[in-house]
Amino acid sequence: MAAPAGLPAEAAGAECSEEALAAALADVPELARLLETDPYLKPYAPDFQRRYKRFNQTLTDIGENEGGIDRFSRGYESFGVHRCADGGLYCKEWAPGAEGVFLTGDFNDWNPFSYPYKKLDYGKWELYIPPKQNRSVLVPHGSKLKFKHSKPKKPKGLRIYESHVGISSYEGKIASYKHFTCNVLPRIKDLGYNCIQLMAIMEHAYYASFGYQITSFFAASSRYGTPEELKELVDTAHSMGITVLLDVVHSHASKNSEDGLNMFDGTESCYFHYGPRGTHLLWDSRLFAYASWEVLRFLLSNIRWWLEEYGFDGFRFDGVTSMLYHHHGIGENFSGDYHEYFGLQVDEDALTYIMLANHLVHTLYPDSITIAEDVSGMPALCSPISQGGGGFDYRLAMAIPDKWIQLLKEYKDEDWNMGNIVYTLTNRRYLEKCIAYAESHDQALVGDKTLAFWLMDAEMYTNMSVLTPFTPVIDRGIQLHKMIRLITHALGGEGYLNFMGNEFGHPEWLDFPRKGNNESYHYARRQFHLTDDDLLRYKFLNNFDRDMNKLEERCGWLSAPQAHVSEKHEDNKIIAFERASLLFIFNFHPSKSYTDYRVGTTLPGKYKIVLDSDAAEYGGHKRLDHNTEFFSEPFEHNNCPCSLLVYIPNRVALILRNVDLPN
Repeated sequence: MAAPAGLPAEAAGAECSEEALAAALADVPELARLLETDPYLKPYAPDFQRRYKRFNQTLTDIGENEGGIDRFSRGYESFGVHRCADGGLYCKEWAPGAEGVFLTGDFNDWNPFSYPYKKLDYGKWELYIPPKQNRSVLVPHGSKLKFKHSKPKKPKGLRIYESHVGISSYEGKIASYKHFTCNVLPRIKDLGYNCIQLMAIMEHAYYASFGYQITSFFAASSRYGTPEELKELVDTAHSMGITVLLDVVHSHASKNSEDGLNMFDGTESCYFHYGPRGTHLLWDSRLFAYASWEVLRFLLSNIRWWLEEYGFDGFRFDGVTSMLYHHHGIGENFSGDYHEYFGLQVDEDALTYIMLANHLVHTLYPDSITIAEDVSGMPALCSPISQGGGGFDYRLAMAIPDKWIQLLKEYKDEDWNMGNIVYTLTNRRYLEKCIAYAESHDQALVGDKTLAFWLMDAEMYTNMSVLTPFTPVIDRGIQLHKMIRLITHALGGEGYLNFMGNEFGHPEWLDFPRKGNNESYHYARRQFHLTDDDLLRYKFLNNFDRDMNKLEERCGWLSAPQAHVSEKHEDNKIIAFERASLLFIFNFHPSKSYTDYRVGTTLPGKYKIVLDSDAAEYGGHKRLDHNTEFFSEPFEHNNCPCSLLVYIPNRVALILRNVDLPN
């Protein structure tokens, strides 16, 4: 969400005295830079001051009491169950409400009382079990895989392939880490994505929760295979130059008490808030008490464990909006008014944890990436902590998919508003990077529809053969599918995300096995083989997605400054803009093509087509000659010093490159 342009001073927020502003600037090292970027935040300088001081004080307390955040975040090295050098076991837990703690398992025939823990101070318990008399280990441990490949450098332009291992096969079953490594990673590499975001890796008892009801935070889901096989997946991705992000869920936890954290010590307030504050009403899950010392140790150690044990390169933090506010975003319609982001409704305990987590990640591994799933548009969430911000690298541009669904559901093509499309795609805060996406897993789930389904619906099952002529529905669907994704990719942010299978218009929704579908796996799969069939039109969408990504890799528009939009013509349905020295032209008109259409450009020179959605290999109508050279003229047009004439057919997107510039 962008800072409101032209917002009256009295609407910007509460007053802030000169003394209060000076004090805030003195306490927050780079707050002046944030306020220079967005002067409307000045009335809230004391809020940024308070947030930064809470973060800094917590960091100081950790240093004084725990020897620093480096040591504090290694809780997993002492808590839990560990094998000692002598073959014995050392166990340690935090369970302040418990009257007794016992260890049981198949190693002691599930005797619930044979191994009692000893109570320590501050609610901690420990147990040492000596090795067997023959010095053999009490609990065998699998071999450790050693990573062969170093972590990739942080990509300049992030192109994310959102993935779920379990649904990655075309078969109606739970796919494995091995399957994903051998069959899906090569496809991702070929498509030109440089990052994967792995969902549903943290262990969750209920498969249909999509991995968002975590029961075991320090466990990779065993339903896909072994920990070693997950490490092999990450290592293989690294060998391909692909960054791997974990979809981390620290916004809530499963309410399961048998196999989860809930009621861990026999009380409901061990890791979570007591009473109504500890329960999310919509998600029916438990909410962490972020101010608790041991909860901070647990969550920060969990972050570090995934980075170091499995080699992940960063995180997409789920449910950040729920964390940021006491109301959890329930029933809120965020308008962008700055009053919504400051004051008593903000959960500053959670915000302090977010700042600590980002500080830890970027201190340990400076090339790591963190992404916030925040629908509220919290200002400075993706600004540096030194400015009083949250410290995330990116936020998801969550308004963009909603806009495309709204257009497809509610408007005829000829009624699409070009200015509104451009506004939605460019409405983001200056210097806070966004991940743009036309659709994600949310739109693929049963009960919703993907873009391909909104566009083509039932005809996807009958009219996708190249042996049959285009029907109007399939023709429209294929052309708009490409245009929507390209304009989102090029105009919508500083990164791009696609959910697996959506790149080629996957013909089925996503539905996990559950009682309502007789526990069927039929829709919990991805039919990648459809793109390999030369007789089906899915290959055209797949080809376009691949070449779009690879052109971005060469030209770097995601890492370039925000685009200069020269045209958004409502009658002609034309959008034109420049980014990374490329000229993008979109004709969304359902029927009108334009010959000698004048388009403005800031750069004089000779232009050639580098991407044409109408090309035969993308299922287009081949109406453009790619040998054509377009020469700019010193003819001012749409506030651009130069312009050129192009032929732009209906429902076509073009990218032209100035060949007089260095490649």
